[in-house]
Amino acid sequence: MDATTTTQPGHVPWNKGKLTGQKPPLKLREIWAIRYHLQQAKEVRDLAMFNLAIDSKLRACDLVSLRVRDVAHSNQVVPRTMVMQHKT
Repeated sequence: MDATTTTQPGHVPWNKGKLTGQKPPLKLREIWAIRYHLQQAKEVRDLAMFNLAIDSKLRACDLVSLRVRDVAHSNQVVPRTMVMQHKT
């Protein structure tokens, strides 16, 4: 029995025509465009998270799991911190 004969007629995969897998890295021009738009919109938190992501090269899952205590103590920002990557 062929694998193509067991599928439903007219069934279209959800990811047909979409890029799957690893995406290409952002270009320098795109990075500066994102920074500019975040600055213009006065999105300070998003700009800080974006800069941290670009500078540290953390994965998205590691970045969103950060807590304030990881990057600040009392009322001062820590100049250097250690963040361990979680690999699945």
